[in-house]
Amino acid sequence: MILEHVDIRIHSGQQAAFDEAILRGVNTVIAQAKGFRGFKINKCIESPERYILMLFWDSVDDHMVGFRQSPAFAEWRAIVGPFFASPPVMEHFNLLAKST
Repeated sequence: MILEHVDIRIHSGQQAAFDEAILRGVNTVIAQAKGFRGFKINKCIESPERYILMLFWDSVDDHMVGFRQSPAFAEWRAIVGPFFASPPVMEHFNLLAKST
């Protein structure tokens, strides 16, 4: 399984609206993508305009080809993109180890 880690910064004062938008976008758009396995969304305590979105995929191709090159990606960005104060920083990770 692949972890897609996305560091998101939104415009100040938009947290409540973004909270709704990101959940709606993940649940109605991303969750339908082939290879999608789940998500976590964390909200920063010290910087309330910062979010970490963690998406779990079967493969990098499921994300980068199957989702990002589909019309669904534009639909996702239409929902969350207006909130972005700067372009999100996205990276993929393999699991090295975890606690039991």
